[in-house]
Amino acid sequence: MTNSVHLESYREALVFLATAGVVVPLFHRLRISPVLGFLLAGAALGPFGLGRFARENSWASMFTITDVEGVSSLAEFGLVFLLFMIGLELSWERLVRLRRLVFGLGLAQVAVSTTVLAAIGHFWFNVEPAPSILMGGALAMSSTAVVMPVLAEGRRLAKTSGRVAFSILLLQDLMVAPALFFVSVLANAKQGFSAFEAASAFLPAFLALAGLIVFGRLLLRPLFRLVASAQLTELFMAACLLVVIGEALITAAAGLSMGLGAFIAGLLLAETEFRREIEVTIEPFKGLLLGLFFVSVGAGLDIGAVVADPGPVVLNAVGLTIVKAALIFGLALLFRIEWRVALEAALLLAPGGEFALALLTSAMGAGVLPGHFGSDAMVVVTLSIFFIPFLGWVGVRIAQGGAVVAEDEQHAHLAPEAQIAEGRVLIVGFGRIGSLVGDMLTRHNVPFVAVDDLVSLVAKGREEGVEIYWGNATRREFLLRCGVAQARALVVTVENAPAAEEIVRVAHEIRNDLIIVARARDARHATALYRLGASDAIPETIEASLQLAETVLVDIGVPMGYVIASIHEKRDEFRKILQPSGEEARERQVQRRKELKRERVRRKISGRAAEQAEEEAPNA
Repeated sequence: MTNSVHLESYREALVFLATAGVVVPLFHRLRISPVLGFLLAGAALGPFGLGRFARENSWASMFTITDVEGVSSLAEFGLVFLLFMIGLELSWERLVRLRRLVFGLGLAQVAVSTTVLAAIGHFWFNVEPAPSILMGGALAMSSTAVVMPVLAEGRRLAKTSGRVAFSILLLQDLMVAPALFFVSVLANAKQGFSAFEAASAFLPAFLALAGLIVFGRLLLRPLFRLVASAQLTELFMAACLLVVIGEALITAAAGLSMGLGAFIAGLLLAETEFRREIEVTIEPFKGLLLGLFFVSVGAGLDIGAVVADPGPVVLNAVGLTIVKAALIFGLALLFRIEWRVALEAALLLAPGGEFALALLTSAMGAGVLPGHFGSDAMVVVTLSIFFIPFLGWVGVRIAQGGAVVAEDEQHAHLAPEAQIAEGRVLIVGFGRIGSLVGDMLTRHNVPFVAVDDLVSLVAKGREEGVEIYWGNATRREFLLRCGVAQARALVVTVENAPAAEEIVRVAHEIRNDLIIVARARDARHATALYRLGASDAIPETIEASLQLAETVLVDIGVPMGYVIASIHEKRDEFRKILQPSGEEARERQVQRRKELKRERVRRKISGRAAEQAEEEAPNA
């Protein structure tokens, strides 16, 4: 009996995976957002690109995406995971800190841009009022997925322009869920519901949403504690996927959007000790599915129509960019932002964004937006996204023309949320030794954050008011999420020797000038940690011997000052012997190993002699 494999069933998946394997490394090397690469790849491999030749040439079908609708149904989960990550990165404290520009300038930008663009759509393009408002709201969105990498690559996130852009993008992200809900309202209203019938129809949805929030607060933390206690990576991953997809499907079944449920799930988990590990677990799924979403959007771009008549498309894309840039620039000036900063932020946020594509796709799927208007708007948005890197370059040149240091200081509190360990000591392993280190740091007013992979220790630390997170610190992605690259120092106190070595190695690779103090089992383990990049490795056996010697010397009457000085001197001698750097240190280490070997041999010989003496004693 043979199993037949239908390659056609896997063709789209293979094409996408091959595209991701080429696009991401290539565009990363070119320092261009992979979003643009996915859009280009989708346009090239879609039914309007190479797909044109698939019917006549069988070889072309192996490299094209023809089932765009089938891909889009899966690609929708890319936005679901993106909204979950946005919710996971938010907190009430953060929103309060950013309230002036987020709920002031950001809300004004969305409201004014939506109004102006909706008016243009209604009076210029003859779109009905409700769809024109929907299109205006979609076109008012900017591209978080492209703007943030452009700011990061240009080292502009810490500048005022980056902070202003980030605040507006944050408000836009918050508006996506209500916009998706508005699409649902229009879809139901199109069926002829009265106001009472509409309210009755959505009442169960709101009750389901409220129940989701209540039960989520009560059940999510116990669920993840139970799963994390099993210490199984695949089980934790399954729990993460269950929560994201489960809550998304629950809201969809209640008549709301899947993205809204995922966003709420992220908000509910944002304040838990599992947040960082969840981010690391979900990030690959989000990246792949979001890439698939952009590929599906690009596949829907009719390149032939654009090439045949590029004038209107290019003109509309440029017009959208100019209108939004003018509106954002004027609003920023009203909020007393320096004009160079306002112009740079306006240029970055003027093009359309990925959420515009999501809203337009959802609206067309729900039948509340005529297909030709939606498809034309998606082409314009897609084309405008390609302007962002160039507009970012222009904005930087404009900003360099004047000093905006005072503006940077004035809006320093609006920077994106810092990594949790930035400017603090990161303690990996918060058991008996780690908690003692934390107590001493607190006594000297040195801030710290802790990480451990035991749920009981994390729960105990949280109850005592310690900022501690659960996760696997041997993973590079987790350490980066914890902010080891910006940490003041790293203290490794885990008992597992291989795990301690891996943590030291990864941390040293991330940042070779980081102070790394590690707990070592013995002298040999300390040498291995030094070799992997530890600044200091503390062997438990040697430290115990030194403390015993110090206690004995003090108790028999030797002055404490001399004892402490000699202990420090002896500790420095051991450090020089253990560190595998320098010819002299290596020679000392070799000599020390020879001495230890002789001592072991001497003990074996003396032990055998003692055994022989005991055997001969009865015979005597």
